[in-house]
Amino acid sequence: MAAEIIDGKKVASEWMDSISAELSSLSPPAKLALIRVGDDPASGIYLRKKEEACKKAGVLSQLMHFDKNATRAQVLEKITQFNNDKSINGILLQVPIPAHLDVLALQEAINPLKDVDGFGPYSLGLLAMGNPKLKAATPAGVMKLLQYYNLDVASKFCVVVGRSNIVGKPLAQLLLMQNATVAIAHSKTNDLGSLTKQADFLFVAVGKPKLINAKMVKKGAVVVDIGMNRSGEDDVKLFDGSKAKSPPPVGDVDFNSVKKKASYITPVPGGVGPMTVASLMANVLQAYKLQKK
Repeated sequence: MAAEIIDGKKVASEWMDSISAELSSLSPPAKLALIRVGDDPASGIYLRKKEEACKKAGVLSQLMHFDKNATRAQVLEKITQFNNDKSINGILLQVPIPAHLDVLALQEAINPLKDVDGFGPYSLGLLAMGNPKLKAATPAGVMKLLQYYNLDVASKFCVVVGRSNIVGKPLAQLLLMQNATVAIAHSKTNDLGSLTKQADFLFVAVGKPKLINAKMVKKGAVVVDIGMNRSGEDDVKLFDGSKAKSPPPVGDVDFNSVKKKASYITPVPGGVGPMTVASLMANVLQAYKLQKK
């Protein structure tokens, strides 16, 4: 029997409706500051989606766009300005940024109570201690998906493939908080398949198209694909049977083969992706509440 599809688009829409209802009632309204450095095309797309989400949710947004030659001092000055502006409840530094800038230093400079991406060292430190205030957006979105589908990770063996500060590490911490037994795999892991096929829950976030195939998956496993890679293919059918208007992204999991073996699986697109923006709006609401205490 084919796996049940975890429909992130549906879950994100329902979650956004709930978040928007609360955000729209706030007075004064919540406000999100967005910082972009350079002209990375993907960053432009992601920021437009975030601005659209803000508009839908009744959140004011302000974009500061630096050119690629901006200095760290210039960006830090703007972050400090946003930190001190009481009308701004969230600050988001869109990555990637040019190599000459120190992304960790910039993230560290963001007021922890305004760190709506949840990437700063204070936010990640609280998460490691099991007491997060603002959770990393994508991992929090993944956990929301599991909750919606009543997929309990307690006492289950979970394998996270990927160790980034954005997804892999914070996701592992969130799983531990739900009493899962967690293993983290990465590019230096020997015989990856021997580990992944033991997983009751398999989470993949490495940016390698179709890295995980059916032979690497335990029968009946829950498979969550967090990868997003350009397919380069034309006329591709999406999981709901419709055709993509342009070549869609593909995940880190070979969806067509793995769906025949898993019990639940997220598609790409339409799985984890939509949850990230909804999770960001949830963090804006949480940041607003923390600052009003």
